[in-house]
Amino acid sequence: MLRNLKDLESYKLSATDGEIGKVKDFYFEDDAWVVRYFLVDAGTWLSSRKVLISPISVHHPNWQERTLPVTITREQVKNSPDIDTDKPVSRQNEEQYLGYYGYPAYWGGGGMWGEGLYPYEMVPGYAVGYGVDRAERERQMEAYLRDERARHRNDDPHLRSCNAVTGYHIQATDGEIGHVSGFLVDDETWAIRYLVVDTSNWWMGHKVLIAPPWIKGVHWSDKTVSVDLTRESIKNAPPYDSPHEWGRDQELNLYRHYGRSGYWAGSTILETEI
Repeated sequence: MLRNLKDLESYKLSATDGEIGKVKDFYFEDDAWVVRYFLVDAGTWLSSRKVLISPISVHHPNWQERTLPVTITREQVKNSPDIDTDKPVSRQNEEQYLGYYGYPAYWGGGGMWGEGLYPYEMVPGYAVGYGVDRAERERQMEAYLRDERARHRNDDPHLRSCNAVTGYHIQATDGEIGHVSGFLVDDETWAIRYLVVDTSNWWMGHKVLIAPPWIKGVHWSDKTVSVDLTRESIKNAPPYDSPHEWGRDQELNLYRHYGRSGYWAGSTILETEI
């Protein structure tokens, strides 16, 4: 299901032995377009320290109670690496963080999360089998983690704050049209499927959705997001109101409007309506 990340702010993070704090922001990777960390305000129990929590720790969100249970303890969070969340998170910061929790590097492999699709599958010991016992599987994971860290040590992780990018202006191929007002995320993989774009300041329009594959770049210097779309095509795109009213039929109409192929399995290039 698609959820607006703004709706997930202030969700509680619940450790195995008590509450950690509330979600304040999300860090996403702007080349893979996946949420890699929740920025959590731990509150008074940890002197209002802000900590990073990976979706790898989350398995069964409790949407009704607005809670994200995680498979770590408050003590682990308390002793986790102290990363300055007011500054860009470097690859070295990530190596230290992932190593502390014993997680493999998500940036290795051909999947969205390592070799797979779901973040919780990266928890050591989760995927037991494949012809080897658990101890051997964990040894293989340790070796894999070392190799991937060494291979990607100098990479730019492309991590960006959702709150910081909200408000960025959308730059179409022929000029500006609207600004980023939100993000729609897949609540199982934490992949960002759409940017919510508000065009009302440009032509008294409405909100529309733009998918990451149509984005050419996110630019810190002038706070813009450039897209491979014209202003006219964005202006005439199907309007967006709420994630609760946005299903596969609406997605088909959107992709058909732009003549693009969908992200879901078996999708083909759809005939454009423009």
